[in-house]
Amino acid sequence: MFDVMITLFVLVVAGYAAGKLGYLGGDFDRQLSRLVINITCPALILSSAMTGELPDRRYIVPLLAVSVVTYVLLAAVAFLLPRYLTRQQTDEGAVGFALMFGNVGFMGYPVVASIFGHEAVFYAAVLNVVNTFAVFTVGTVLITGRSEVEGSRFQKKVLYSTPMIAAYLTMAIVALEIDNIPAAVSQPLTMLGNITVPAALLIVGSSMSHLPLRSMLGNRTVYLTALFRLVLLPVAVYYLTLLLGFSSFVVNINTLVIAMPVATYGTILCLKYNRDTTMITEVTFITTLLSMLTIPLLVMFLM
Repeated sequence: MFDVMITLFVLVVAGYAAGKLGYLGGDFDRQLSRLVINITCPALILSSAMTGELPDRRYIVPLLAVSVVTYVLLAAVAFLLPRYLTRQQTDEGAVGFALMFGNVGFMGYPVVASIFGHEAVFYAAVLNVVNTFAVFTVGTVLITGRSEVEGSRFQKKVLYSTPMIAAYLTMAIVALEIDNIPAAVSQPLTMLGNITVPAALLIVGSSMSHLPLRSMLGNRTVYLTALFRLVLLPVAVYYLTLLLGFSSFVVNINTLVIAMPVATYGTILCLKYNRDTTMITEVTFITTLLSMLTIPLLVMFLM
């Protein structure tokens, strides 16, 4: 387990070094991010149902159900808890977003694939359907402020983005038990999908390399938010979903996915709606760094 996380950490460090040396950063990072989100990540999701034995289709509905329960709980926390974690009212939205949303696409898929096997990416992709919908509805309200809901309507095209289409197709493949996909299709998708893990982690490292030293040190609010995001909320969700009767496998995958560091969508939404990015950037960096320790500990707890 620690070997897996060290491997991932080394890739992040490599991205940090490449950013400092000028090999990564700026427009290159933006283009590489688009490549990962729109091409290699969807290929990774699709290939998760094309590598030998199909994932179990019986988990589709339970995974969607546990994800809905999880994000209802996290939404309540995101609106109620931030006022107790920060004295700055202007930071409450960013803190709420950080509490609610983990970096499923960039960190969740690589971690799940490394720990539970490539086929587990399918289960993470099912969970991410609800996560993506919530990011661009509840997440937008948190970043912009509840008084501006009218100006931040949900964009339906998000539901038809490339990763979401890949998730829908993969669920259809598994539900219909289509296991005779030609190698001419599955092998290129697998090769493309394999790019996702190193590319995503290099981008994470590169984005860190451009942060000022003060952001890398954090503050009381950042560390309290990180404690809830990486430890307290995943453990609370774990026990709640077990009490609700979900299977241990579904609960474990869901718990690991929501224990990811803060989603990079937070920074993107702050930039889009002209909000200060300081708090969301700091907590994204600190949670990404600390997750290298908390994720292995959480997996040991789950196992």
